[in-house]
Amino acid sequence: MGGAIIRGYAAALQATGEGKDVAARAEILVFDTDEAKTAALSTLANVYAARDLQELADGAEIIIIAVKPGAFDTLTPQIADCVKWSDSAMQPVFVSIAAGISIGYLRGVFGQESAIIRVMPNTPAMVGAGMTAIARGANVPDDAYAEVCRIFESFGEVAAVDDSQMDAVTGISGSSPAYAYMYMQALIECGVENGLNEAEAKLLAAQATLGAAKMVLEGGDDPEQLRINVCSPGGTTIEAVRVLEEQGFMDTVKAAMNAAAAKSKQMTR
Repeated sequence: MGGAIIRGYAAALQATGEGKDVAARAEILVFDTDEAKTAALSTLANVYAARDLQELADGAEIIIIAVKPGAFDTLTPQIADCVKWSDSAMQPVFVSIAAGISIGYLRGVFGQESAIIRVMPNTPAMVGAGMTAIARGANVPDDAYAEVCRIFESFGEVAAVDDSQMDAVTGISGSSPAYAYMYMQALIECGVENGLNEAEAKLLAAQATLGAAKMVLEGGDDPEQLRINVCSPGGTTIEAVRVLEEQGFMDTVKAAMNAAAAKSKQMTR
C-alpha cells in the first residue's frame, strides 16, 4: 500500500509538470528496510531514497507510516526517537494507514500533543482511482490537514470520517477491492467456459464493473433502482439476479464486510 501511495502521488506530481527541482512540499522521501523496494521507488520522479529513519525525520513535514499493524510496536518508537533528535524546527504530522491502529494509540507513542491523521486508502491508488477515508486528530493544523488531503486526492477520492468509523471503512473500501476482484474472476472464468478467450472475458467483466460503478457515482439513482432498470421482465438479467438472490449474494457480501470490520475492531488499540 505504501508503494501504491508513492507511485500514485509521484505520477500525479509528474502529470502537473512538477519536476525534481520543485519545492520541498512536492518532494517525496522514502525509507524501507527492504533496500530493493526503496531503490525501485527512488527511480520515480520526485522520489528520493533516505539513508535511514533519521534522514527521513530531518527532512519530512509529513511522515506517512505505511507498514503492517504488527510492525508498529517496533517501528513507531524508533520514529519518535528520530523526530526527537531531528534538526527540523517543525514537528511533523504523522499519518498512519494501518488497520486497527487508533489515533489514541499513536498519541501515546508520539505524545499527547502530537499531530496525527489516520487514513484508510486502498490499492486502486496505483491507477489513480483510490478511495481514502481520513480521520483528523485534534492537534492537526489546517494547512497540514489540507496538504494530506491533497496528497491522497492526487490519486483518487477522499472522505472525511471519525476515527471511530474506521472499522466500517476498512470493510467497505479498504478491503472491498478484493471482493470485486473475486466477482470479476468468477465472470471471467465463466466467460471462458462459455467460449470466450480470457482476454475478451477480462475486458467484458472489468469494463462492465467499471461502468456500473460510474453509474452509481455519477447517475441520479441508487444501486437498487439501477438494478431494477437493467432487469427487463422475462429477460436474461432478471434471471441472473433471481439466482443471485436465491444463493444469498447480498447477505454473503454483507457478511464478508462485517467480518473485515470485526477483525479491524478486534485489532484496534
